[in-house]
Amino acid sequence: MPEQRDISPIIHQIWNDKDVPPKCQAWVESWRRHHPEWEYRLWTQVECRALLAEHYRWFLPIYDRYPEGAMRADASRYFILDRFGGVYVDLDLECLRPVDALLAGQELVVGLEPQEHAQLLSAHRSGLPRLVGTGFLASRPGHPFLAHVHRQLVGSHTHPGSLDATGTFMLTRAVDRAPEDCRITVLGAKTLYPLLSPVAAELFGDRPVDRDHAYAVHHWADSWGQDAPSPAQSVAGRQIPFWTSQDLRPRAKGGLDLDPQRERWASGAPAPTVSCLMVTKDRLPWARRAVRCFLAQTYPSVELVVVDDSADGALEDHVRDLADPRIRFRRLPPEGRTLGELRNIAVDLATGPYVCQWDDDDLYDPERVEVQMAALLGLDATACFLARERLWWPKRRLLAVSGARVWEGSMVCAKEVLPRYPAQRRGEDSPVAEAVLRAGRVVSVDAPELYTYVYHGTNTFDEPHFAGLFDAATHVWVPGPAYAGHLRAMAARLPLDPADLVRAERPVTSPAPETAPNAAGDVPRPLPHARRPAPELAKSAPASVPAAERPSVLVLTPVKDAVAFLPRYLENLRALDYPRDAVSVGLLEGDSHDGTWEALKDALPVLEAEFRRVTLVRRHFGFQLTGPRWEPAAQRQRRSVLARSRNQLLSRALGEEEWVLWLDVDVTDYPPDLIQRLLGAREEIVVPHCVAEPGGPTFDLNTFVLHPNAAALDWSRWLRDGILQPPRGFGRSYLEELRGHARVRVDGVGGTALLVHANLHRDGLVFPTVPYRELIETEGLAALARDMGVECWALPGVEVVHPRHWGGGPLGRTGEAGLGAEAQVRGDR
Repeated sequence: MPEQRDISPIIHQIWNDKDVPPKCQAWVESWRRHHPEWEYRLWTQVECRALLAEHYRWFLPIYDRYPEGAMRADASRYFILDRFGGVYVDLDLECLRPVDALLAGQELVVGLEPQEHAQLLSAHRSGLPRLVGTGFLASRPGHPFLAHVHRQLVGSHTHPGSLDATGTFMLTRAVDRAPEDCRITVLGAKTLYPLLSPVAAELFGDRPVDRDHAYAVHHWADSWGQDAPSPAQSVAGRQIPFWTSQDLRPRAKGGLDLDPQRERWASGAPAPTVSCLMVTKDRLPWARRAVRCFLAQTYPSVELVVVDDSADGALEDHVRDLADPRIRFRRLPPEGRTLGELRNIAVDLATGPYVCQWDDDDLYDPERVEVQMAALLGLDATACFLARERLWWPKRRLLAVSGARVWEGSMVCAKEVLPRYPAQRRGEDSPVAEAVLRAGRVVSVDAPELYTYVYHGTNTFDEPHFAGLFDAATHVWVPGPAYAGHLRAMAARLPLDPADLVRAERPVTSPAPETAPNAAGDVPRPLPHARRPAPELAKSAPASVPAAERPSVLVLTPVKDAVAFLPRYLENLRALDYPRDAVSVGLLEGDSHDGTWEALKDALPVLEAEFRRVTLVRRHFGFQLTGPRWEPAAQRQRRSVLARSRNQLLSRALGEEEWVLWLDVDVTDYPPDLIQRLLGAREEIVVPHCVAEPGGPTFDLNTFVLHPNAAALDWSRWLRDGILQPPRGFGRSYLEELRGHARVRVDGVGGTALLVHANLHRDGLVFPTVPYRELIETEGLAALARDMGVECWALPGVEVVHPRHWGGGPLGRTGEAGLGAEAQVRGDR
């Protein structure tokens, strides 16, 4: 029989079962709608394994031992195409037009991911200059490249992550090393992957999709940056250490095989309902994350009982939008009930015979309830606890596996043996756990990855408590490749914050040398100035201010719609290594719609107890953007309102402090000694280097140095609404080009982090609300300072991190300076 040379008209997709997730249904239908004559087949994991068992049995030992369901799904597609040919597409790939013309005359077709993906640090470490996507693969049956991929899978199966073992990195290497007789067509990113992943969009900025050119759009719905993780798959043959006790007396220990209980459930044995009990208040981002962890649970019968006494109804609205009947929501007025009282209300609302504590600020593996219930039922226990948990300190980039103990928050318990919680504001679950241990048969399982206890700075218990847990930990991972690798593995199963993944990629480096190569590999040189003598570039690092010279500092932050950013902002403030009695804080909120004002009021008592003085101001300006905030047409009004908010906050909050530190609410990371390092410059106006990622490109383009020929350039074509909005690099240089220098005199300053001597503000240095020398807001302040005889300075080596965000957000967000420049950059990518 002659060998088939054409790509078969079959569309293949893979999911756990036949129930496609609701968010993917429209994308799945788009393939069937554009290819009505094609065969369509949705493969379940059971069917994928059956295919291997029948035709590729040699691969089963590797397939069954993959630690992640994603790895098995990745590997299956290469065998399905080898056997049947056709087109494999991920569930989150949307079809825009028929692919018949794209595949005509081809034998095997793959597509490149956006080039920005290859610039991520993890890709850099892999040594890959480009990335071949795994979301779209088209092949004739029996193509020799697929046999080559099968060999690559064998060679890479011991790699720790799915990217290297079965996914994008593995496939890219396979394409690069393909035998010469393999006929492979590699399409550009604009054809199949025109949309950036959430990680890349966070770092480089999003970009519009050219739907006239693209055949498909990958929506990256299984990415850690999206709203819900894909359900994880159980690992066959998994053994978990356990020990049991009866009335506090040891009974047995050994290894628990989860498969028998799972097989009983699969064959129809009843799975008693487990009521996950979540008490929450004014923690919308974390509470939403905890809800997403619940939605990903693999146990077949669960409900989530949410008791919320927040000041606003944002979480209730979110739950209503989810429309999941398994979530039961009870809203209570904020009357100051204790945590113990609220937990008792949740218990009373539970309908299941078993209850599970579900704290709103921690992370739960998709298998958490399933594993604990399998242990509880299989060993005839009344309760199950985890013997160890995973500890995570995002701010310090620390991960650990805790010491062994009974972890109260991990309890899954028969409701009938659960005592009432005492009316305590913290520590209320300890006496309950002790009573459960004393009253019945309890099993402890040693599976720390099922529960991640997160320290974020506003926990019920304080930092010394969490530091003590790290001191007693059995394993600790510090910042570096191992930490980043573990966090990426967590992100495959848990809904992590994109900013945490960006921070995990941050290289651990020694202090910058006196000179450093620029992008072209040259040593940076002093840049002459158009309006005055060449800028002063200092090679010596500013000395940190001695402890005996710690002047008072007022930290000022205007905010709008900033609920999502406040927890990290407050955590960063508390991490500052500067005397609390020398730091005052002032915040102005205006025009928010997400409960920012209420969140600030709730945080006020704690702030007042920790800092020298706190001022909280509310002032509405009646300004709402109707389009993207980087649009040139919006800049004069947007930045005018921002200048007004800064001036209003300054007039209301400035007391006797000697310095003012302007700090945006969505700056995610800065060194604990930021204040000392800025003061160490011994200048009256100083800015650090605001970057989109550690060691990455400059984010805040308001800080710039004019080129030597700037005065001769035609700036008039970039003048809009009275303010200059030039494209990036037109007549200006930024701090990324000056990293080899400790400090540099600059012509413009940004406000993401800006230190100003308070006397300058008292003398009339404000943020211009109308064009001043064709500049406005922070850039206008620099021009006004220069006219007052004061120079502005920047420290290129002192970095603060502001990941890119697009859309609405905090009023204090000023990083996209030269907004016309941003449009230019976005258009170039």
